[in-house]
Amino acid sequence: MRVVKVVDVRPGQPRVRLVDRTGEPVVEVDGFLQLLAVREYSPNTLRAYAHDLQKLFLFLEGAGLTPSDFTPARAMDFLHWLRLASSSRRAQRLELAVATGQGRVLSPKTCNRVLAAVSSFYEFLIASEQYSGRENPIVKVLDRAAARVPDRYRPPLSNAARQRPVRRVLRVKTVEAVPRPMAAEVYGALLGELRNRRDRALLEVMWEGGLRPGEVLGLRLEDISYGQRRITVRKRDDHPRGVQQKSRRDRVVDLLEGRALPALNDYVMRERPTDTDSPWVFLVGGKGKRRGEPLSYDGMVRMFARAAERAGVRDAWLTPHSLRHTHATRMFEGGMRELTLMTRLGHATPDSMKIYTRVSDPEVVKDYRLAIGEQKA
Repeated sequence: MRVVKVVDVRPGQPRVRLVDRTGEPVVEVDGFLQLLAVREYSPNTLRAYAHDLQKLFLFLEGAGLTPSDFTPARAMDFLHWLRLASSSRRAQRLELAVATGQGRVLSPKTCNRVLAAVSSFYEFLIASEQYSGRENPIVKVLDRAAARVPDRYRPPLSNAARQRPVRRVLRVKTVEAVPRPMAAEVYGALLGELRNRRDRALLEVMWEGGLRPGEVLGLRLEDISYGQRRITVRKRDDHPRGVQQKSRRDRVVDLLEGRALPALNDYVMRERPTDTDSPWVFLVGGKGKRRGEPLSYDGMVRMFARAAERAGVRDAWLTPHSLRHTHATRMFEGGMRELTLMTRLGHATPDSMKIYTRVSDPEVVKDYRLAIGEQKA
């Protein structure tokens, strides 16, 4: 079993597929990924689902089972298999992991993500009448603890139909790690190692605007308003390199700190290829055959990793997305309200903001200093 890229992708088709040892596509997974593509899930999400379902089919193949043979009892065996299966990838985060003779085992968060993907996959099989079982083999039960939380987020019109929170029975306990905001000296070291204006503009926009990698790569020239000192992040799905924005809504992001827009203007006026009519802001430069093509997410990651390597600050947690976490942390610690910050970052629910408000709460520090007598009330 392996995940392969699809060449010459048509609109509404996934860019990856799962194939068996003979090279034939797994029909059930093909249908599932195509449904996700039609529903406009991002290419990175589709790739993650394909790799997660690869683990399921490796387990089924080793046990001599078919997808229809996967029952709640087999799901428990699958969880046991996941916890002992080694990971072929390098650690992506700085956290404790268990190592065996075959390598580093999957982290608890990865196991839970795989189980969630399998659960969604069987919901698809049940809806499309490809699974003989009546219920999802990844059993869910009422989450009584979440139901008792008085301030739990509820979507609009939640009173029209009583919603009952549920949770999966099969899950691994995890630690809620806080994001690691990038220190100013680390960011300065990264900027010092950048070799062109494009890369500096990329990082400055993410640092000052809190944009996701897909959002900054998906910017067009028409989205920049120098006079109003802002950019517009729009939902698009026509990027030639498959870049997509995660958020389902457009938003305006003001850039008032005086660094991002000058860097952006400097790149557009002095370095961006002029022999192209591409509307995308960030293009491949140089003299190679890809000159003038839109920059891809992989290209951004490689650029960022090389700059971090040269600066001597490369670490597993240091990724382009960490610039977004850093911006959110800076804004929250500077006094920006949670709902305002939620709108600026393009989050859908207030619950998404908890990861930033846990990083460093000034009120906690203030009350702590008050309690130990370091300051007066």
